[in-house]
Amino acid sequence: MEFTPPTRPRTPRESVVPMINVVFLLLIFFLMTAQITAPDPVEVTPPSVTLADGALPEGVTELWLGPDGGLVTVDGTAPDLTNLGPEVTLRANSEAPAAALARALRELGQGGVRAVTLVARQGGG
Repeated sequence: MEFTPPTRPRTPRESVVPMINVVFLLLIFFLMTAQITAPDPVEVTPPSVTLADGALPEGVTELWLGPDGGLVTVDGTAPDLTNLGPEVTLRANSEAPAAALARALRELGQGGVRAVTLVARQGGG
């Protein structure tokens, strides 16, 4: 007679696939609802470009910033920065370095100019 120890019935193992599915869905949910970039510190409304008829308001001086970074007036001479008035319209060459534009704006501010209108061309071409 042969005696074998009784074997326990095997309990079926629970599948981890449903748990993985739930974790994956939660991960997708949190990725979709999370804010990826930091919010702006202040809300800013960017300026808009409007087409004008080309006529300057009275009392506004028009200056040009050349590609070399030099400021000139309508007749091509260097402007007297102390007698420009409170408002200036500035037409900057697209090849002028940004540092030259920043320097020109600082010089205009030191000369008493309080408002500068930077003329931009509408469109990319």
